[in-house]
Amino acid sequence: MQQAEIGLIGLGVMGSNLALNIAEKGNRIAVFNRTTARTDEFLGEAGPLADRIIGCHTIEEFVAAIRPPRPIIIMIKAGEAVDQQIDALMPYLSKNDIMIDAGNANFRDTVARFARLDTTDFTFIGMGVSGGEEGARHGPSIMVGGREESWKRVEPVLTSIAAKYDNDPCVAWLGTDGAGHFVKTIHNGIEYADMQMIAEIYGILRDGLGKKAGEIGNTFGAWNKGRLNSYLIEITEKVLAAADPESGAPIVDVILDKAGQKGTGKWSVIEAQQMGIPATAIEAAVAARSLSSVKEEREAAQKIFGNPARVFKLEGGAIETDLELALFAAKIAAYAQGFAVMAAASKEFNWSLPMPTIARIWRAGCIIRSQFLDEITQAFTANPDAANLIVTPAFSAMVKQSLPSLRRVVAAAVTAGLPVPALASALTYFDAYAQARGTANLIQAQRDFFGAHGFDRIDGKPLHHGPWGSGA
Repeated sequence: MQQAEIGLIGLGVMGSNLALNIAEKGNRIAVFNRTTARTDEFLGEAGPLADRIIGCHTIEEFVAAIRPPRPIIIMIKAGEAVDQQIDALMPYLSKNDIMIDAGNANFRDTVARFARLDTTDFTFIGMGVSGGEEGARHGPSIMVGGREESWKRVEPVLTSIAAKYDNDPCVAWLGTDGAGHFVKTIHNGIEYADMQMIAEIYGILRDGLGKKAGEIGNTFGAWNKGRLNSYLIEITEKVLAAADPESGAPIVDVILDKAGQKGTGKWSVIEAQQMGIPATAIEAAVAARSLSSVKEEREAAQKIFGNPARVFKLEGGAIETDLELALFAAKIAAYAQGFAVMAAASKEFNWSLPMPTIARIWRAGCIIRSQFLDEITQAFTANPDAANLIVTPAFSAMVKQSLPSLRRVVAAAVTAGLPVPALASALTYFDAYAQARGTANLIQAQRDFFGAHGFDRIDGKPLHHGPWGSGA
């Protein structure tokens, strides 16, 4: 029997769809699942693609079915289960075989796995995969971290299955060890911010302007034809147009307002904080999800504080234009913050992350794909060492155009009692970033007063402590 070009362990939703994608693109693949009945079921569901799939019932049989050096995708729950699967595989592997974690792993776990395998004959790839179930089946965005020679072994298969943007495959090798999983983590952080900002605009339209789900969906649909064109805006229109099969009401109106999260957004915030990079829109989005989960507390608080009228009023008659531009400006802030975190991590971990390439492979397949990722690619190609996306010529012009709308929308929302934490954080980020002299001089004085931490002077004189005397 002809050996497979690649193997895959874990035939859940993502693993099954990725395996079918690999087979459909002409690659022979071996598959294994801990529950052998699932392997047989999967082969039965594969239809004509089953001819390119080798179903295996044991690890030994599975490893033997793959052409050396063997790339093996592990598509199971992140964490300890991955380490257990690595342990189960190792006795059957040969020199230069490659284990590929394609789950939503913490990049620090990926770094640790590289270190663990460094003294063995085997190696590892940490592979971020974005696009959900549909992306896995028809073309995801793929972010690869590992040794370059390992990437070369899997490049033909991954290139064949990745999403395409103008025939350009949305997959790339981004650096060593945890680089791929780190970039995927920041992708998800931007995703959190993007979704929260969309939800805040929806809240203004629903609660502040009294619009129904269908009307709001039409607004998002119109926006998707312009500067806000993106996957998340596209599906927002579809979600708001969908009806509940039980009641006939808009489905969004019968969904409980408690958002889940799996950890990647939180990880992106933690890493940003550890590197001292402000990612305020992402932080606000993660906090908003946490606040949404305390539904009973929020209901009790409303009984205490009352329910304000929440009437949204803007000066002038172009409310929807202002809302569109406000969301556009806030999205730029979220992307700028995410790329700033990646730039800092690139230096911290010696990865040399290619910013134009990251933007390029996010243009299709992934959840945050949007029209202006092409413009981000161009901005970083022209200015690879730009301190921040918002100071590049193209994006500074966009910010100048849209920032007044964001300011008006945030002010009106706050006045009306409509919570807009991510939009407000984006606005504050722009204002603070563009303020040449801020207020941290007072903080430095306070720190010196109570802890003798010292400060630098604007005149450069070597006097680093204040005249606090015995009161300090």
